[in-house]
Amino acid sequence: FTDMVFELPMDKYRDYNFILHGWDELVYNQRNWIGLNTGSFLIRNCQWSLDIMDAWAPMGPKGKIREEAGTMLSKNLAGRPDFEADDQSALVYLLITQKSQWADKVYLESSYYLHGYWVILVEKYEEMIQKYHPGLGDDRWPFVTHFVGCKPCSKFGDYPVQRCVKEMERAFNFADNQILQMYGFRHKSLEEAKVKRIRNDTTRPLEKQDDLNLLHPAIKTSPANIARI
Repeated sequence: FTDMVFELPMDKYRDYNFILHGWDELVYNQRNWIGLNTGSFLIRNCQWSLDIMDAWAPMGPKGKIREEAGTMLSKNLAGRPDFEADDQSALVYLLITQKSQWADKVYLESSYYLHGYWVILVEKYEEMIQKYHPGLGDDRWPFVTHFVGCKPCSKFGDYPVQRCVKEMERAFNFADNQILQMYGFRHKSLEEAKVKRIRNDTTRPLEKQDDLNLLHPAIKTSPANIARI
């Protein structure tokens, strides 16, 4: 999470069980394999969710099943290269071919960054700090910065480990600054863990309201909303 102020629009999701970053047009009309992203999502704890997981899983086992499923997905989804099955393509295919069974409970969200691609975001953090503010959740101040392709514990990542670790630290410090400011501190830069004092509050700093209203937030989500999700 890199926007510590943004609030999920939970009321919008009251009639849905599965919320992913994506676009209806790309998935249902263009059948595009990158029409949604499964890197991070919201899912309701209910029987419907267990059922869609069961329907989604069969293309996953390594070996012949996954390889044959990958060929089938490439033939049926626009723009997909020929490689073994992946969870994202499998879900797109499932929603297309079994739309009447699943689509009415799936919400494809694009109004904020439930999945923010790190490559296009992390080098813009300083610009975001200058121009915008937390709470937007979109490309101006991403709710989630997702490090897709970074596999620091594996030999087969899409990006060099050193680059991933460096940018992950920048993302952490970008988010951490929003918490540190409550207590009058900030990282000296997004590149380092060291912090500096940015204000000198009274001898009772926890009684002072911070700029982002994080220290003493007003609870906006009603008990009824919590029970539904």
